[in-house]
Amino acid sequence: MQSSNHIFEALNPEQRRAVEHTDGPLLVLAGAGSGKTRTLTHRVAHLIASGKAHPSEILAVTFTNKAAREMRERVARLLADSAPGVWVSTFHSACVRILRREIAHLGYERSFVIYDEADSLAATRRVLRALQIDERTYAPRAVRNQIDCLKNRGLLPADLAAEDTLDSRRLAEIYQRYQTELRRANALDFGDLILLTVRLFENHPGVLADYQRRWRYILVDEYQDTNPVQYRLLRLLSAVHRNLCVVGDEDQSIYRFREADIRNILDFEKDFPGARVVRLERNYRSTQQILDAATAVVSNNVERKGKHLFTERTVGEPVRFFAAADERGEAGYVVGEVLKHLDSGGSLRNLAVFYRTHAQSRPLEEEILKYNLPYSVVGGTRFYGRAEVKDALAYLRVMRNPEDTESLLRIINTPARGIGRTSIDRFLALAEQRQTSLYQAIVHARDEGRLSGAAIKRTTAFLALLDELSSLDPGGSIAQLLARVLDRTGYLEALERQSSVEAEARLENLRELVSAAEEFERVNREGGLEAFDQPEELPEGHTLLDLFLEQVTLLSEADELREEDDRLTIMTVHVAKGLEFPIVFMVGLEEGLFPHLASLSDPSALEEERRLCYVGMTRAQDQLYLTNATMRRMFGAVRYNPPSRFLQEIPAEFGESREIRDPSGVPAAPLGPPSGPTIDWNEGQWEGDELPPLQPDSQVEHPIFGAGTILEVIGSGKSAKLRIRFGAAGLKTIVLRYAQLRLLSS
Repeated sequence: MQSSNHIFEALNPEQRRAVEHTDGPLLVLAGAGSGKTRTLTHRVAHLIASGKAHPSEILAVTFTNKAAREMRERVARLLADSAPGVWVSTFHSACVRILRREIAHLGYERSFVIYDEADSLAATRRVLRALQIDERTYAPRAVRNQIDCLKNRGLLPADLAAEDTLDSRRLAEIYQRYQTELRRANALDFGDLILLTVRLFENHPGVLADYQRRWRYILVDEYQDTNPVQYRLLRLLSAVHRNLCVVGDEDQSIYRFREADIRNILDFEKDFPGARVVRLERNYRSTQQILDAATAVVSNNVERKGKHLFTERTVGEPVRFFAAADERGEAGYVVGEVLKHLDSGGSLRNLAVFYRTHAQSRPLEEEILKYNLPYSVVGGTRFYGRAEVKDALAYLRVMRNPEDTESLLRIINTPARGIGRTSIDRFLALAEQRQTSLYQAIVHARDEGRLSGAAIKRTTAFLALLDELSSLDPGGSIAQLLARVLDRTGYLEALERQSSVEAEARLENLRELVSAAEEFERVNREGGLEAFDQPEELPEGHTLLDLFLEQVTLLSEADELREEDDRLTIMTVHVAKGLEFPIVFMVGLEEGLFPHLASLSDPSALEEERRLCYVGMTRAQDQLYLTNATMRRMFGAVRYNPPSRFLQEIPAEFGESREIRDPSGVPAAPLGPPSGPTIDWNEGQWEGDELPPLQPDSQVEHPIFGAGTILEVIGSGKSAKLRIRFGAAGLKTIVLRYAQLRLLSS
C-alpha cells in the first residue's frame, strides 16, 4: 500500500472532506469552476492508494469522452501509472463494454453495430414508409426524438400499452417496428445502450450480482444531467454496497429535452438515506464580478439547493452590456471587440461566442468572414457526420457486420455501380416479406433469379466485393485497412475523377480520417492513457477496429473541439457546458429568444432557461459580454424582442454602465422587461371567465411582435381574441389565453 499523503496536498478543506468520505452515499454539490474533476480524480486515487479498493473495483462515469480521458490522465499521474483497470468512461461507453460481454442473454449478437442519429433517423423514415404513415403527420425527426425520449425514460414499446389513446397506440406501433428493424440489422441506437443494460440487469439477477461484486465504488460526474434510465442503472449497481458518490450542480441542469431529471440531484438524500453532503463553493475559474452576476440570475430559481460561490480573484473587469439596433449591429459589436483583442496581442482561441439557437450564427459568421478571421462552429456538421467520412466508415461497418442495413444502404451504390432505386426497393420488399435482413434479401434475390440479367451481374459483383472486404484482417492496421477499402471499392478513384474543389475537400477529409485511425491505433496499441478501452479486456472476437468504430459513433460535439487551433469558437450555450474561455460573448439575450419563447408559459422550463444562462455566464474566466438586439430578423420575419429578464436580474454594481448606444445611433433599449402586469392565463392570474382589463386602445407588449395597440376585443374570457396593431409586424389576431401579453397602459 502506497502513501496517499500527496493526494491531499492540492485540495481545499471541502474537497478533502469529499475525498476522505469513502464509504456510504455521498453528494458533492460542486458549483461552477469549483474543481469537481480534481475532487473526483483524487477520490479515485485515494481509494486505491489507501487500499480501500483495487483499481478494477472502481467505476467512474461521466458524459463526454473528453472528460473521461482527462480523469484517466489525472488518476494515472497521481498514482504514477500504477492503477490499470479503473473503468473511467461515459455512460454509453461503459454500457457498450457490458453489452459486448453479456448481450447474448438478451438474444443479440455480440457483433452489434451502434447507430448514430443519422442512421437512426434513416431507419425511422423507412419504418414510416413501410407502415404507410404520412411524414407530414408524423415527422421522422420528431418520431425519432420521441422514441429516444421513451428510451431515456426506460420505456419499451410494450410499456406504452397502458396508454390507450390513438397517438400512444400509433407511437407504440412505430416504436415496435423500429426496434424490429434494428434487431434485424443487429444494431443498437444510443438509447438502447443504457436501456438494454438496465433490462439485462433487471431480468438476469446473476449477471447484475457479478457487476455489483466487481464495482464496490461508483463515482458519477454531472449527476444533475442523469435521466430516469441512468438513475435506474446506478441504483441497481450500488444497491448492495451503497458506495455511490455523485458530483453535480443543480444550477447546471440544462438537458430536460433529453429527459434529464433535476429531481435526481435534488432528492438524492431522500433516495439514499444517510447520504453525506459536501458543498464545493470555492471557484477557481472566474472573477468575483462574473460569479456574483451569474449567481444573481440563478438565485431567482426555486428548484435549487443553493450555494454561494466565492473566489480569490476579487479584482476583475465588470460585466459588459450592449444593446444593438438589430442582429447585424450586435454581430458588428462582437467582431469589433474581437479585433480589439487581437490588436492588443490576444489570441482567438481565448474567445468564444455563445447563442441560444443555431439560427443565430448566420449574422455572426457573415461579420466574421468580412475580416477573414479563422473560426469554427461547434455543433455544425461534425467531422464524423460528413458524407464521405460516413461512407468510408459504412464500408468498415459492413465488413464487420453485413446485417447492418443502414450502412449497406449507404454503400450499395456508392460509388455508382448501377444498382438503382428499383432494385434496392425490391431488396427491401423481399427483406420485409422474409422477415430478414437486407443483406440476406440481396443474397436470396440473386440466388432465386428475381433480378434481370444486368441486375444479377451488378448485384453479384457487389456481393463479391463484400466477400473480399470481409476476408481482410480486421486485427491489422486500421489505417492501412481503411486505405485499402477506399481503393478497392473505387471510392477514391471516383472522387479523383471529379477534379473539383468540393471533391478535393472530401479527399482531404478522408486523409484526415486515415490520420485519426493511425492516432487511435497508436494510442491503443501502446496502452496509452487515452485508450478508449483496455485491449486486454476485449471480448472474444472483438478487435481494435470494432473499438474505433464504437468511438467515432459515441463522440459528442464537445469531444471534437480542437483546443489547439487558434480560431474563434462559436456555439450554442448547451454545447458550451463543460468548457471555459478567458473571454465570453453571450448574444441574443431577449425575451422569446433567451429565455426561449417555448419556456415563457412553463415555470419549470423558464427555470431551466435561467440555469442555461448561468452556465453560459460561468464559462467566462476574465471577461463577460452580454448583448441583445432591439430588432432581429429570423426565419424570414422581423421580431421586436424586449431585453431578456435575465439582464434585469443582474444588479448594476456587477456590471459597467448600461447607457450604451449602438453604432447606428439608436439608443440602447432598457435592459429587462418593462414594468406592468403580465397577462398569462396559464399562471392563473385571472379567475374563471373574468376578462382582464383590456379594451380598445390598451397598449400591450408581445414577446415576439413587440409593442402594439389593441384595436378590438372579440369574445370573452379565456377564449377571447384580440386584434392588435404592432409596429413592423403589422396587424395580428391573437388568442388571449396563449398571448403572453404584458399590459403597458390603457
